[in-house]
Amino acid sequence: GVPKIPLFVPKTLPSAPAEQRMVLVACGPYTTSDSIAFDPLTDLIEVIVRDRPDVCVLFGPFLDAKHEQVENCQLLGSFAEVFKLCLKMIIKGTRSAGSQLVFVPSLRDVHHDYVYPQPPFLCPELPKDDRPRVHFVSEPCTLDID
Repeated sequence: GVPKIPLFVPKTLPSAPAEQRMVLVACGPYTTSDSIAFDPLTDLIEVIVRDRPDVCVLFGPFLDAKHEQVENCQLLGSFAEVFKLCLKMIIKGTRSAGSQLVFVPSLRDVHHDYVYPQPPFLCPELPKDDRPRVHFVSEPCTLDID
């Protein structure tokens, strides 16, 4: 027979005692259509710092394969380098809020695997202090908050 591979792997986030949770959900792309600068992402980070949600679920694309500057190869670095810069902006920018960050890939993330189901992003250079609050999940996945 054909082996069964689970498509949904639960990921449990560390939590405080049961109480009301604030969950912020955002979906990319996090750039404007005419610039690869992450200005909308900067605005999102400001909201996270201001509102201090317990969990932020961030869906890709983080670097959109359909963006004009990506399609025309007008980036100053590799796709992976631009993605890492985006991650760094989010992780460093939200440290003061202390929010749990959940990164969900998109099939339009140009630097990532174009397969479905998608594996989680890899970020081996994630700073040790950020590891407890940063989570990379597959697409699709089941996320259990409390």
